[in-house]
Amino acid sequence: MKIALMDSGIGLLAAAAAVRRLRPDADLVLSSDPGSMPWGPRTPEDVTARALAVAEAAARHRPDALIVACNTASVRALPALRARLEPEVPVIGTVPAIKPAAAGGGPVAIWATPATTGSPYQRGLIAEFADGVSVTEVACPGLADAVEHADQDAIDAAIAAAAARTPEDVRAVVLGCTHYELVAERIRAAVQQPGRPPLVLHGSAGAVAAQALRRIGEAPSPEAPADSVVTVLLGGEEGSLLATALSYEEGRTLAAAGPALTEGHRPAR
Repeated sequence: MKIALMDSGIGLLAAAAAVRRLRPDADLVLSSDPGSMPWGPRTPEDVTARALAVAEAAARHRPDALIVACNTASVRALPALRARLEPEVPVIGTVPAIKPAAAGGGPVAIWATPATTGSPYQRGLIAEFADGVSVTEVACPGLADAVEHADQDAIDAAIAAAAARTPEDVRAVVLGCTHYELVAERIRAAVQQPGRPPLVLHGSAGAVAAQALRRIGEAPSPEAPADSVVTVLLGGEEGSLLATALSYEEGRTLAAAGPALTEGHRPAR
């Protein structure tokens, strides 16, 4: 079994780690183009072109399924990706977990990139799945880029700024960008208010990993032997996990199963 994941940068790590937890025996192909980060401010046409290039690089490795582990690419390019790759390669998009967050009642906050916040796409999901629930859309400028570069000070500053715009009474936060899942506990610590019930965070990684397995008729098997291979594609060329990826637990977990690090890709300190 081989599962491919694509993103502009290292936002795919959370979903890749989720696939590995469900099926440690699944080979992984991680395809990204970090030199083009971020995709959010780009035009829909530009995002689609870049997403197709990254996806086609992954498809050349003949995966059983492709996870679009990027909210921006899912919003802008999912129809084009499916038209290009399916039915040979099932394509699974990433949708913000608004439905399960709203099912738990409110108030709910949705943290997302400035391009996604207030977009017709996100507003449509809110109208469909959170009717009658108090929802606050919180733009998080700079957070995805800070996570991509593992810039700890910038991450702290972006989280603090977004937390200041988040109502104190929220019970759940939807992580509307895959990069945010890599710093989920830092987000929780910034938003959690003393004396209030534990904050619930809703990411998409686990759901898309499970959906990918369902699409190819496989079941979770966490006890399977961890004998998989991880292939890293950077701009279409085989490489190694970047040093920034190794700043996160998900990246270190995948590196243990993937290619050895080169001298140029030592973990950041």
